[in-house]
Amino acid sequence: MLSRALAVPLVLGLVVLLPAVVAAQPGAGPPDAAYWLQLALTCYTGARLAAMVLAARRRLVQGAFWLFCYIAMGVAPLAQAVLGRTPTPVVGPRSDTVLAIALVLFGCVAFDVGALLARHRPSLRIRWTPKAASVGRRRLYLLILLAYACSAVFIVKLGGPAVFFTSREGISESIEAGTAAGAAAPQGNVGSAFLRGFGTVPALLALLILIRWLVTSRVPRRSPMVLLMLAGLVVVNAVVNNPVSNPRYWFLTVAFSILFTAFPRSPVMYRASLALGVVAALLLFPFMDRFRYDEDGYRPVQSSSFVEPLTLKDYDQIGMFANTITFVEAGAGHAYGRQLAGTTFFFVPRAVWDGKPEDSGVRVGEWMGMNNTNLSSPLWAELWLDFGSPGMIGGFLAVGYGCARADRRYTLRTVDDQRPGNITAIVVPLLAGYSFILLRGPLLQAAGRIGIALFCLALVTTFRSERRKLLR
Repeated sequence: MLSRALAVPLVLGLVVLLPAVVAAQPGAGPPDAAYWLQLALTCYTGARLAAMVLAARRRLVQGAFWLFCYIAMGVAPLAQAVLGRTPTPVVGPRSDTVLAIALVLFGCVAFDVGALLARHRPSLRIRWTPKAASVGRRRLYLLILLAYACSAVFIVKLGGPAVFFTSREGISESIEAGTAAGAAAPQGNVGSAFLRGFGTVPALLALLILIRWLVTSRVPRRSPMVLLMLAGLVVVNAVVNNPVSNPRYWFLTVAFSILFTAFPRSPVMYRASLALGVVAALLLFPFMDRFRYDEDGYRPVQSSSFVEPLTLKDYDQIGMFANTITFVEAGAGHAYGRQLAGTTFFFVPRAVWDGKPEDSGVRVGEWMGMNNTNLSSPLWAELWLDFGSPGMIGGFLAVGYGCARADRRYTLRTVDDQRPGNITAIVVPLLAGYSFILLRGPLLQAAGRIGIALFCLALVTTFRSERRKLLR
């Protein structure tokens, strides 16, 4: 009934009304090929997002993908094309921007084709075998102890809990001061990344697993010790994973993963999250950097329209893809997997790997002569930089296929399989939230937390069948 009531206004709002409002803004000149391609991309991603919201089954990862595409690759770049302003300078010819938009559209279509191919695979079946992966109770307690210890070290290194409620700039300075003194820049950066990663990721994963246990079993609800551990993890996450001291995309990861873990069977919560996500991205997200700088460095957005902030903030993905194309064509050439290798082996120190590639956003930003090289490098640009157009299309075919399979497995493992410690029911919501970071890029910056999360999951996952060792 909710789907039927939402269908017409949702489709009209996402595909027709919102793009029309943006396109009706006073423009900088007559529409060109880039404008019409961008409008087509916006309408396509809006239609796909509406389909995700109205789907009978919850498709968390695909829904997050289309939410990102609609806002960051659709509506925001459309506003930039209409107003003639971009968050990051686009240094190449207009033809590179046209190519970038066309490639993004092809990548979205390839994602859909990959998801369609996944439908023709045999239906997934729950295998109720003793070897099914689950979370061991003793291992969960070990992860909780690790989370407390890592977060405590993180808090102490930065100078106490109060630092986490100042500004992100202050946090960065405290992290740099907390790493080994005198370390070279690359090693210092690696140390900072691991300090932040181990201070935040184990606490979030422990909280997600504990929430899953409480939602699906009555046993922990009657245990004062479990409830005490939950209260402690809530406090720890409120300190280390709060929106003041963390990038906005990481806070989205925290919010999405907790929400979908706490309400795994609620279609209303799923649809409301995607629908309200559009509103939040347009009206709130551009202003959520209030705590990026301290009072002296903060410059509030002066705007009477929701469209203008989309040209001033973090929605630079289309522009950076165009800059990546210009960067390659200017003589750098394709990396042919070198950038991906640097991401995969992110943990290898530069002292050991001479010539280890920097992340793609930094490479392109330095080539552009930017003072601030903390720039995005969307997944489209990462794949194109490494493998060109065929590799990018093939990559999105694989991504679409994998996302569709993950969503199908999640639906079956949360509706038909109510085991409290089921790993799939925890990993997929986390992946859906983290997909915003993976899609925005650069991948090298995102790899550290993935590695830490895999380590934590390996720590708690068990394949033993003894009843006493599994969450019940």
